[in-house]
Amino acid sequence: LNAAMSEYGYTIIQTLVTDLTPDAVVRAAMNEINTNSRMRDATLDKAEAEKTFVVKAAEADAEGKYLSGVGVAKQRKAIIDGLRESVYDFAEESKTDPHDIIHLLMITQFFDMLETIGAKSKHPSLFLNHSPGAVMDLQKTISTGLRMDR
Repeated sequence: LNAAMSEYGYTIIQTLVTDLTPDAVVRAAMNEINTNSRMRDATLDKAEAEKTFVVKAAEADAEGKYLSGVGVAKQRKAIIDGLRESVYDFAEESKTDPHDIIHLLMITQFFDMLETIGAKSKHPSLFLNHSPGAVMDLQKTISTGLRMDR
């Protein structure tokens, strides 16, 4: 610029350039660089958000399971405390040994279970004695039954 203006007697000491317009190819390349940079940042932000979501979901699931376990533990403790109190109260009133009361309770629960299965089950149920000696007896019974069919 200084050389071009010196022919007319002007000397350019300093100029302020306010609008630079590079070639269209250069502008397109610069825009693509900016676009790629913003897309990379957006992808990183999205990945970070997804990671946070997954971590928070896992933490919530773990907390829910923990609280569920605490609830089950408290429920079982309340059942045991109530059972202990009932057995001791009954033993005191009836002058019965607490062990005998527990045995009676177990038999009652067994019959309640049988009644529940019989009343609610749509499928036939077969109850077998499951002690080791009973398994041998069952095997002998089946073998005898198979021999009789021949």
